[in-house]
Amino acid sequence: MSFRPDLRFWALAVALLLALAALWGPTAQAERPVYNLVAFIDITMSMNARDQTLEGRPRSRLEAVKERLTAAAARLPCGTKMGLGVFTERRSFMLLAPLDVCENFTAFAGAVSGVTWRMAWEGDSRVSSGVFEALRLGRAVDADVLFFTDGQEAPPLRTDIALSYDDGPAAVRGLLVGVGGDQPTPIPKYDDFGREVGFLEMSDVPQESRIGPPPTDAESRPGYNARNAPFGEMPAGEEHLTSVREPHLQELARLTGLGYARMGAPGALAEAVVANARPTAKPVRIGLAVIPAGLALAILVALYAAPLAARRRSGRRVQTA
Repeated sequence: MSFRPDLRFWALAVALLLALAALWGPTAQAERPVYNLVAFIDITMSMNARDQTLEGRPRSRLEAVKERLTAAAARLPCGTKMGLGVFTERRSFMLLAPLDVCENFTAFAGAVSGVTWRMAWEGDSRVSSGVFEALRLGRAVDADVLFFTDGQEAPPLRTDIALSYDDGPAAVRGLLVGVGGDQPTPIPKYDDFGREVGFLEMSDVPQESRIGPPPTDAESRPGYNARNAPFGEMPAGEEHLTSVREPHLQELARLTGLGYARMGAPGALAEAVVANARPTAKPVRIGLAVIPAGLALAILVALYAAPLAARRRSGRRVQTA
């Protein structure tokens, strides 16, 4: 008697061939937009303020930035390169040149996790100068800039001197990311050994800028002395408290041509990056194994799962009758 394969045999044979094709790992080449970026993180003292949350627990702005940046980088298309830098005092400094975030994700995530406020070399915080320096560094490696900061200048900028950016909106694009809440929050204070010893008080922080010539109304201020106190007494203020300085960051974005967004969920952050960075079309290999694997699974479901479900439904109808 001759062997005559039935339909089920041929279906199983096709499913096996499709499974083998999936194991072989077919690929195709296609162009997709990728990005070249450098992410700069503000590591000044105000970024230690704990007005962010993780699973209902308070955490610092700096820790929140590191978590969101790493998660957002994982959502960017493969072929995208991202470097890493920090900002403190009046300078931004690049720690890691842009590298492929897919091929080197563990290295990138490890570098981000190692960023700490203890890396700061000075205590001042001239955010505007840091943004301008970050743009120059980005231009040097043809990379767009991501800059994470609460926008708090220390000492604060003078209101009688307009902020300017000599380079104007440049070829480098990117995103200013505002970090922090809207309500004033205390800033943790640390001793020389890095141990938290309370919070900054008004006397610990300059409440106004003393850079440049005295303002025109200096002579009418309490404590004015032309030689010893040309600015008068330090006024009272809330610079020892911190909140995201959104109007200032929006003005910086306008001057430099960067986009601006508040730091949100990783998906929203990745979308904001894509919307404000320059895409470059790059040929990449796309895995197609899911297609034959899905077809093989569909055949097996049709052969076994569907008839079994039909018999169960039939059995329930018989019992009901």
